[in-house]
Amino acid sequence: MNDKWPNAFAGVHCETTATGTLLKNIGVDLSEPMLFGLSQGLGFIYWNMKIMDFPFIGGRIKPDLITKNITEILNLNLNIKQTTSIKKAWKNIEEPLSRKIPVGLKLDCYHLEYFKNKIHFAAHYVATTGLDEEFAYLVDTIQQGQCVKTSLKSLELARNEKGPMSSKNLSYTIESSGSIPPIQNVLPIAITQNAKDFLNPPIKNIGYKGILKTSQEIKKWFKTSTNRHRDFTTTAMLMEKAGTGGSLFRNIYRDFLKEAQAYIENRALVQAHDSYSEISKSWKEVAELFNEAGETENIVHINAASKLLVAISEKEKETMELLLTVG
Repeated sequence: MNDKWPNAFAGVHCETTATGTLLKNIGVDLSEPMLFGLSQGLGFIYWNMKIMDFPFIGGRIKPDLITKNITEILNLNLNIKQTTSIKKAWKNIEEPLSRKIPVGLKLDCYHLEYFKNKIHFAAHYVATTGLDEEFAYLVDTIQQGQCVKTSLKSLELARNEKGPMSSKNLSYTIESSGSIPPIQNVLPIAITQNAKDFLNPPIKNIGYKGILKTSQEIKKWFKTSTNRHRDFTTTAMLMEKAGTGGSLFRNIYRDFLKEAQAYIENRALVQAHDSYSEISKSWKEVAELFNEAGETENIVHINAASKLLVAISEKEKETMELLLTVG
């Protein structure tokens, strides 16, 4: 790897990729599925606000929580900084980089010059491994090129963007704080906690209840949308290619459950792995139906997606109830 991108993590999801790069720098080299599973990262949210162009469908827990949960369960120190000062925001990454410590950044990917799909999404994560007079060197997902660079001005704009899910120039570093606990000891904790959270959402647009609610909300959305082609083709793209939801997180969690079997002997892990293998295929089909709905502007595809989401909600509920027994 080029020395501008030391310890670059290869991942398909932005926050695990950014945080994985920071972890590799301190000698913690775990797979992306293992990081995602330990973070209790599997979730669901249907989020709609008046200031948004169209609703957001997400397949993971809230932004920032994945990194927080990983560092907590692995007994690591997480140092998060936020500021409204652009000058201070630069200092917050320049100081760690001067000590060869990579820095995680949360930002709006719209401004990043290597992004081909220009959509505002302010909960995107990258790791920065270096700066020079012109460019910032970043580690992003495999889909975005992994080892990439963008101009300092574009990074400044991305970090300082306002809007849904944005943060105030958020940056973070991770440091060791002693020994990491044995993976087999923390896996049951992570698995059962993820299941509890998924099965007991605080509001009805989260977890399995959120999936069920989405099955009805998409029908209303289709009828009231002023730009069906944009809304549904873009949502399909975000779900399947940009890493916000769809099958991506179910595939990662499926792989985590397979990897966990090397540490824990439990029949529930085998059954849940098989279940999420099927669930992920159903999510991919939902995204394809959304795309068809956008291309044809025919509600028949939304009705089919709605029916499928009802089945997915029940299947995920059953699978998470099964995983409660792992602990």
